[in-house]
Amino acid sequence: MENCKMKLLGMTLPQIKESITAAGMPAFTAKQIADWVYKKRVRSIDEMSNISIKNRERLAQLFEVGFAEPVEAMRSVDGTIKYLYQVDNSHYVEAVYIPDGDRATLCVSSQVGCKMNCLFCMTGKQRYTANLSCNEILNQIYALPEFENLTNIVFMGMGEPCDNLDNLLQTIEILTADYATAWSPHRLTVSSVGVRKGLKRLLDSGDYHIAISLHHPEPARRSEIMPAERGYSITEIIELLKQYDFSHQRRLTFEYIVFKGGNDSPTHARKLLRLLSGLDCRINLIRYHAIPGVPLEGVDGEAMTRLRDYLTANGIFTTVRASRGEDIFAACGMLSTAKQEKKEKN
Repeated sequence: MENCKMKLLGMTLPQIKESITAAGMPAFTAKQIADWVYKKRVRSIDEMSNISIKNRERLAQLFEVGFAEPVEAMRSVDGTIKYLYQVDNSHYVEAVYIPDGDRATLCVSSQVGCKMNCLFCMTGKQRYTANLSCNEILNQIYALPEFENLTNIVFMGMGEPCDNLDNLLQTIEILTADYATAWSPHRLTVSSVGVRKGLKRLLDSGDYHIAISLHHPEPARRSEIMPAERGYSITEIIELLKQYDFSHQRRLTFEYIVFKGGNDSPTHARKLLRLLSGLDCRINLIRYHAIPGVPLEGVDGEAMTRLRDYLTANGIFTTVRASRGEDIFAACGMLSTAKQEKKEKN
């Protein structure tokens, strides 16, 4: 019989209060429950010792805490850990923990598969299956063994965050709420290919950092590797972004995977500068991690450095993202794809 209990992890404080008062429990208990779930991260209702035994019993009849531990972990020699979480009993998503000195970043998934089908992305090859619930997104964070070490969260794992915006925004609401983690929005980064309607709502909702997947400065060529360009033109997205202030703590970054012979020439660099002219932004150059069946090739470190230095010297601060976890299915979606294929064979 399917478990019909509601999961507390993923509910806002008002939602908890509404649910428990409807079940005959006192409203003040909601704050206690939120404290146990989000601050103490307990795994069972029995651990909520400041709630009466009677109310704990009633709570346990209707709710569960809702944590699910990772089912697999792959550890890289550089300290990166790729965790695999099972969702809806049949699919898998990835979260990647990246320690770096006094910083520790978690890359979080928002969907099973992805509708965007970018040529260079393994997740797109899975196709879209489902949006992750708020519980399933938050579980990647709160069930993380290294949770206490986290300094930053980036929503740029499997899926397009702006295609699951309601659950993403509720996740962010909980992460930044005083009753939960009380994180500053500036510790959060949301990535998007540029789903215009969702991106505008995201920009209006808070001051977290924004990362736009660009990958080519020419719209026609961009559409060849990113089909989303046909529905969400990068030129329109840039005009939208120009309406917002990124000159203070909020940061705007354009992600740019560098492909040999595809987008790495001086001509491409000049077009990139023209395209982003007038925006207070930075560019993050990313090495391409090869995936099966895709005729794209990455460039060497010297070419990355040359492109970085040219762009920075001509007005856009540019960095090269350190390549991490190359020995553990580095490309996003590879571990979950392998797990899913193995399950289907069995």
